[in-house]
Amino acid sequence: MTSKLFFKSTLLFFSLLIVSCGSSKKTIPQLKPNADNVTLTSTSTDVTFKTGAENFESYLPLLKDKRAGIVTNQTGILSKEKHLVDFLIEQNINLQKIYAPEHGFRGTADAGELIVDGKDTKTNLPIISLYGNNKKPKPEQLEGIDILVFDLQDVGARFYTYISSLHYVMEACAENNIPLLVLDRPNPNGTIIDGPILEKEHKSFVGMHEIPVLHGMTIGEYAKMINGEKWLKDSLQCDLKVAPCLNYSHDMKYSLPAKPSPNLPNDQSINLYASLCFFEGTNVSLGRGTEKQFQIYGSPFLPESEFDFSFTPKPNFGAKDPVHNGKLCFGEDLTEIRKVHRLELKWLLKAYENTADKTVFFNDFFTKLAGTKKLREQIEAGMTEKEIRKTWQEGLEQFKEVRKKYLIYE
Repeated sequence: MTSKLFFKSTLLFFSLLIVSCGSSKKTIPQLKPNADNVTLTSTSTDVTFKTGAENFESYLPLLKDKRAGIVTNQTGILSKEKHLVDFLIEQNINLQKIYAPEHGFRGTADAGELIVDGKDTKTNLPIISLYGNNKKPKPEQLEGIDILVFDLQDVGARFYTYISSLHYVMEACAENNIPLLVLDRPNPNGTIIDGPILEKEHKSFVGMHEIPVLHGMTIGEYAKMINGEKWLKDSLQCDLKVAPCLNYSHDMKYSLPAKPSPNLPNDQSINLYASLCFFEGTNVSLGRGTEKQFQIYGSPFLPESEFDFSFTPKPNFGAKDPVHNGKLCFGEDLTEIRKVHRLELKWLLKAYENTADKTVFFNDFFTKLAGTKKLREQIEAGMTEKEIRKTWQEGLEQFKEVRKKYLIYE
């Protein structure tokens, strides 16, 4: 009798334990149900967060016995700071070539600096530049490749050029019948969908698609959108597969393990990047040539009487010839402000209002960044931030409806 009672009690204990464990897992953000043939699935029961690059079981079988190329840089790392390239070689994946975006394979080049072809000294793999003579891989550069892997850390802004590189890589894959495998990574600004929608006539490498400045998608979701909306040349679509992050949601706090580019040194700069990048199209410095890139702004043309913060840009890592090199600039220090949850215009408007000669404030690059002439015209007309933001709303609502079709995560 005693043994039977013990057996029933033990059985009840383990039944409750299983129910308890199952309910605790439901609190972990999970993938949305996979209803497409693009997002790879995983049978992992691990409830810890993993990037697409760490979601090994979903994509390694696709690379077996294939000659692979990889588009990556210093952000293509795994949880233990091992680079994906080194890991794939250890797994006996037949890597043939590395393709490097803006800033190069090691991520050390200045913004806009041309990258030349070369060789990785550690692996002896050839490095093909996608930010030199051509931004789209040429057919001869894809020779001997059976599948192309794409692993770059994006920051969720339209003018951050990794999604432009993604576009051209997808187009080249479609034209040359090469499958593309995107290893997904979180968007550190994944909850923000904001800003003016790009207009077709202002398409450039810092804005290729009719989307807002902040799109709120991971790079894997964005690849699905490029394919699904047929944004490639001649409405081509590539053979796309996405290895998703595991246990991720858009609102999950995520601190990047590596600088995505030389002038985005920390979480604060990444959060403020989209708002302050507009200064690239003006006579105002956003901190290149200092240790506070994209966390401060200032100009010799702003009055000391209105701005109590000052700095002097000087050449440094990632800025060989910064704006206002060697000149005292007056502005604001934003390093300690709270995280922003939208595209902020207040600093741009404040700088414009306090510039005496407004004819020298903007340069031609501003319209490329904004993706429209309207923003500059609105600022010059004296519209308030609230009035300007109201003009974005219709376009943002339309974009959000399109975006829903391609989301992988909640």
